[in-house]
Amino acid sequence: MTSQRVLQPHRQLLNKVPEITVYFWIVKVLCTTVGESAADFLNVNLNLGLTGVSVITGVLLAVTLAVQFATKRYVPGVYWLTVALVSVFGTLVTDNLTDAAGVPLETSTLLFGVLLAVTFLAWYGTEKTLSIHSIVTWRREAFYWLAILFTFALGTATGDLMAEVLGLGYLATGAIVAALIALLAIGWRLGLHPVLAFWCIYVLTRPLGASLGDYLAQPPDAGGLGLGTTVTSVIFAAAILGTVLYLSVAKPDLTPAAPASASRERGGLWQTVVVLALVLIAGATGYSVRKSALQDSADPAPVAAPNASGGGPVAHVTPLGDLSAFRKITQDTLDLLNAGNQSGATSRVDDLESQWDEAEARLKPKDRASWTEIDGKIDKVLRELRATSPQPADEKAALTALLGSLG
Repeated sequence: MTSQRVLQPHRQLLNKVPEITVYFWIVKVLCTTVGESAADFLNVNLNLGLTGVSVITGVLLAVTLAVQFATKRYVPGVYWLTVALVSVFGTLVTDNLTDAAGVPLETSTLLFGVLLAVTFLAWYGTEKTLSIHSIVTWRREAFYWLAILFTFALGTATGDLMAEVLGLGYLATGAIVAALIALLAIGWRLGLHPVLAFWCIYVLTRPLGASLGDYLAQPPDAGGLGLGTTVTSVIFAAAILGTVLYLSVAKPDLTPAAPASASRERGGLWQTVVVLALVLIAGATGYSVRKSALQDSADPAPVAAPNASGGGPVAHVTPLGDLSAFRKITQDTLDLLNAGNQSGATSRVDDLESQWDEAEARLKPKDRASWTEIDGKIDKVLRELRATSPQPADEKAALTALLGSLG
């Protein structure tokens, strides 16, 4: 009893992560949402590109991690700033693999799943625990932040796979993920190992937060609220700041003294095997069924677009089929720019982004190379039109290049 009373205050002082309360999950989802919207804002609105954003975020993350490791205890401001930057960087890791390297999201999901599993195995093999209530050494903290990075990358890949490749959309993906989180929470109440439940939910909060961010940012005709990435990022950054200030003052998330048996829960190994098997079976089955449905619903031939001159229909034939709807939006945007209506063009190009994202699951399987080429040109158009100081000549050049690729 004496040794326990001596060690518990020391453990409280040195533990580097917060207690898992409702505040933890609120700020975690907020950081995840900011990670999604901030990455889009820096990449598109500020026209930094994936490489530029990745370098800047990587440097900031390295500096913040150095400060986090230098602290002797949990400090809310430092800890949650690190989480927010890991969220942005984890998102960018997946985006770089997908957009820059052309790695399929299926491959990214499997890759980050394996890397996360290897991290957990190495962590448990050296420390004999995966509990976040025992982050009291630099080595455990290094394992912890590495696992956090891979959870964000895995969550990004999984969420994008469901929303884009499988064509579920972010709102439906968010609903599915929320249901899974609720199921895990119920399982935890009924005896699911707390460490297993925590890490499963931690991964799932990434696509949940991304779905929330996209719902707020996307235009109304795409099913969103139309706030845009800038407003969405500001709202959630302010919410994070307010919550972290409250945590710094009220301190409701300091790790309490736990009984000696708290870290001795049994059944974690076999429960992990069962949960992993269920996830793999359900995921593979759902993926196969959804892909088959998408292939069955794909248009076998392009649909003719009306000829503006009245000489009959003209089909804009590409390896992806009929892309006349995207040509129309692109041409409308260019016409608005030529008329000097910058705000109208910026608004109209939102339709291009939302409709292209919705069509990805149907178009990409037809010809991945063609889809990737057009997707890159659409990203260029979005960056030019949403730049802080847009240049009409660059905007028109990007739109003209896109028109050429659309057939």
